[in-house]
This record gives sequence, structure tokens and C-alpha cells, in this order.
Amino acid sequence: MPRALYLLALAVFAMGTSEFMLAGLVPDIAAGLDVTVGTAGMLTSAFAVGMVVGAPTMAALSRRWPPRPVLVGCVLVFTFSHVAGAITPTFAVLFGARVIAALANAGFLAVALSTATGLVAPDQKGRALAILLSGTTIATVAGVPAGALLGTALGWRATFWAIALLCVPAALGIVRGIPRRAERTSPDVGAEPSLRSELAQLASPRALVVMLLAALVNAGTFAVFTFLAPIVTGTAGLSQWWVPPALVLFGVGSFIGVTTAGRLSDQRPGATIAVGGPLLLLGWAALALLAEHPVALLGPVFSQGALAFAVGSTLIALVLYAAAGAPTMGGSYATAALNIGATVGPALGASALTTAAGNQGPVWVAVVLTAIALAMALLVIRTIVARSPEVAG
Repeated sequence: MPRALYLLALAVFAMGTSEFMLAGLVPDIAAGLDVTVGTAGMLTSAFAVGMVVGAPTMAALSRRWPPRPVLVGCVLVFTFSHVAGAITPTFAVLFGARVIAALANAGFLAVALSTATGLVAPDQKGRALAILLSGTTIATVAGVPAGALLGTALGWRATFWAIALLCVPAALGIVRGIPRRAERTSPDVGAEPSLRSELAQLASPRALVVMLLAALVNAGTFAVFTFLAPIVTGTAGLSQWWVPPALVLFGVGSFIGVTTAGRLSDQRPGATIAVGGPLLLLGWAALALLAEHPVALLGPVFSQGALAFAVGSTLIALVLYAAAGAPTMGGSYATAALNIGATVGPALGASALTTAAGNQGPVWVAVVLTAIALAMALLVIRTIVARSPEVAG
């Protein structure tokens, strides 16, 4: 695999740490800015809304530009938005800073996905995606728990400062490691299609179904992950210092899941979904039922990280295959699918907190969304795993 993929993954690590770190900081932000936990949790949805809007917009605006300056510019905007978030005294400004950071993250990820898949053979999109997403999973293993510990020790603002500093080596790595004229299309795709023809890919039934499935699975994942801290401290009755270990367990599982799915999503995506989907559904139900028991809680946290990211990343890879005719915009479609889930999931999870289910409400949201996705997937499994002509050989 090209070295440039790993440099892109470094930047994804910094951005992934920022995107997911709120899972360990929601209670502190709520207390520090005098808002409810549910309101603070909506910062995750704000970030995801920016990602959904920003991914196709930034990809369309920058499709004729060389990737390197776009990627560096996005990292710099992302950095300054975190400085603003670290110094603001109001929730409204923090909310706005998160949206701006999300727009920058969306632009980066959309271009990075197109660049990454252009660096490898047409039948290796899943492996390239796995390397890129390893930055996200390592963020859940190391970055997010470290951010939670830093926030516990020095306050949540210190974590925002740390993310801003982490972006500096990421930007330098891109400048030094990404070729000035790096391609954003696979050399086997041929002449670059028009924007209109790339947007027409969204009308493909296969692309729409896979995007919907990816959004549903990721919505369930983000519903639980966003409110994992209240489950650990409120439902299981553990101290706040147990939140980082729980996040580490989820992150280690997610790293194993996305790494394993890297090859399987290219070779056996149907089997990954058919086996992993039911296990994912049963795991969410087990987590909801066992959340009150601290020892029993930690096992499902680990397994759900692995299953959620294995199934979710496989579906995201299938979005890239389904959008093979949109080489510069396909990455934005995958980004949008992922973050539509990240928008809807926390919002539904926040609403579920006020029901009789309490802190387990977000987990039951994951159960329902995963069940819907699994029922749909099993009905159309042969269609969604069909390979595009250019990778079928």
C-alpha cells in the first residue's frame, strides 16, 4: 500500500479524535456551559450535519483542484475552529465552531477518500478504505480515551487545545508526503466524467440502498457511542475514571473490526454483512440488557466496537464500489452516508434518554435501527454486493 495512505490516516486520526472525543466529555461540557446532557450531546449531531453538507459541497467545489492544497487547507481551518472552541464561554459559539470544524473535516475526508482509492488498484478500494479508517479507529483506541483523561484532569477545554496541536504534524505530513499532482481518480477509470454525470450516480438504486443501509448501521453505532459515558457512570454505577477504559475497549474492537473487514469488504462483502449483521443486532440487545452490571457491560462494549465497524466499513466500501462512476464525488457520498447516521443517531439517542429506558435508551435505538437495516440488507444482498464492471475481473 502507498505511503501516502498512512499519512492521510494520520490526519484522519486527529480529526477522528475530535469527532468522537465528545463521547467522554459530554457530561463535563454540559456542566461547564450550563446546558443539559442531551443538549451537549447534540454537538455530535452538529458535527455530523456539517459533515453531511460539507462532503458533497467541498468535493464539488474542489474537484478540479490538486488534492494537496485542499487537504492542507481543510486541516488548517479545522485547527482554528478548535482554538475557537477552546476559548469560547458560550454553548452557541462552541456549536458553531463544531459545525465549521465538521465542514473542514468533510472536505478533507471526501477528497482523501477519492485520493486514497486513486492510489490503489480498482479492486482494492476496501483495503485502502481500511487504512484510511484505521486513523479513526486508532482515535477511538488512543485519542478519545486520552482526550477523556485529559478532560477529566484539566477540563474539557484542554482537549480542544490538544486537538489543535495534533493537527500541526498532520498538516506537515500531508505537505511532505502527498505528491503535488496526486490523482483523485483511479488510472483505470479513464477520462474524468462531468459533475452532472457524477451526481447522476446518486439516482442509482444500488447506490441509494447501500447509502441508506450504511446510514442506519452507523446511526445505531453513534447513538450508543455518543452516550456511552452516561451508561458507564449512570447505569453501571462506575466512576468517571472508568469512561476512558470503556472507550479503549470500544476502540480496540473497532480497530480489529475495520482491519478485518478491509479484505473481506473487497472479496466477501455479502458474507460479512450476513454474519456480522445478526451478531451486531444481538450484541446491541445484550448491551442494553446487561448495562446495569459493570463486569458484564465491558464485554459487549468491546464486541460491538468490532462488529459495528466491520459491518459499517463494509457498507461504506460498497458505497465506493456503487459510485465507481463518480471518481471525484464518490468519496463525498460515502462520507455523507456515514455522517447522516452520525447526525440521526445522537439525535434519536438524546430523545431516548428522556423515555422510561433512561440511559439505555440510545442502545435500544441502536437495536431498532440495526434491525431495520438487517431486514433490508437480507432482502437485497445480491444486488448491493454486485461488483462494478471495472473491478469484476
